[in-house]
Amino acid sequence: MTNHTEQKRPLDGITVISLEHAIAAPFCTRQLADLGARVIKVERPGVGDFARNYDERVDGLSSHFVWVNRGKESLALDLKSPEAQPVLDKLLSEADVLVQNLAPGASARMGLGYEALHKKYPQLIVCDISGYGMSGPYEKKKAYDLLIQSESGLLSVTGNDNEMAKVGVSIADICAGMYGYSSILVALRLRDQTGEGSHIDVSMLESLVEWMGFPLYYTYEGAAAPTRNGDSHATIYPYGSFATANGSVMFGLQNEREWQIFCEKVLQDSDIALDERFSKNSLRVQNRDVLKNIIEENFAKLTKAEVIQLLDAAQIANAQVNEMPDVWEHPQLQARNRWRTIRSGENELPAMLPPAVNNQFEYAMGDVPALGEHTQAILHELGFDKIS
Repeated sequence: MTNHTEQKRPLDGITVISLEHAIAAPFCTRQLADLGARVIKVERPGVGDFARNYDERVDGLSSHFVWVNRGKESLALDLKSPEAQPVLDKLLSEADVLVQNLAPGASARMGLGYEALHKKYPQLIVCDISGYGMSGPYEKKKAYDLLIQSESGLLSVTGNDNEMAKVGVSIADICAGMYGYSSILVALRLRDQTGEGSHIDVSMLESLVEWMGFPLYYTYEGAAAPTRNGDSHATIYPYGSFATANGSVMFGLQNEREWQIFCEKVLQDSDIALDERFSKNSLRVQNRDVLKNIIEENFAKLTKAEVIQLLDAAQIANAQVNEMPDVWEHPQLQARNRWRTIRSGENELPAMLPPAVNNQFEYAMGDVPALGEHTQAILHELGFDKIS
């Protein structure tokens, strides 16, 4: 059994300076902090990251902020003040990574563009996360998660026949943050080989368009786009939620063998599998409304638990239709000991471990910083007196 307290974490000794707000860059740097990096979050005095004020749902703290800012140190520093420049210079001279997702052009105006920084700090890895990237006609266009969901075409395939629907989480921010995180790990490995830092240009649009590969290729050379089908799959059927006597269950079939087994062991009517309207997936998609009625007429006599029992026995993939309270108490997360306790001030808060389990170390899972909590300690460490 590994004693995690005696093990090094992968990013021990790595220092990250972050000029960040909202979700994309903070989510990126939180992954680095979980791996042992020291992340110094530079925030505006008195205001801080505006995500601090999105809501007050977590013991008075913002749900977004608690999620993506554990394990960081908060340095309150007015970057427009002349006193800030020598502090920032000292920070960057000793840092390994700079991550920023300020407004378009803001970092360059402050002399924090990659070219200028690389001359002064050739070892520094600079990661710029933006809506549309550091070039092109959209470079200076402001971007938020919903807007990128729209620009990327995600909204066009999400929703139902009547209307589009945004994804219920900040998927464009998360997507860009994860590409920033993985690209920084790659850049650190590259620097081990070359001794030189590199520039990472992460675009929210390009990150999310990468995830749109299926609908993009599905419409290759002008082919019709996949339809919006709510919680069903656009091109596989049956695949989605189906009503039972006391609620809905979610299940999906992937091949003809599973279709035969589903009819025989779940619907308990092998003749349905022989119906020409349902003889292959494309026909089941075409006749989905008829097939849905058949399935739900069968399920109307059964409870959710009974349907799931039948699906499990037939080895058909299925899931509960959970809401947030169900996820907090999810038996699989409990059984795998996925929850830890972190702090913010006097508050103890639950936090889920990152998804990838490594048997050689435990994630750092640090506390959520108050605005400017570490300012004086960091300034003292750098050799500066208190600044206004």
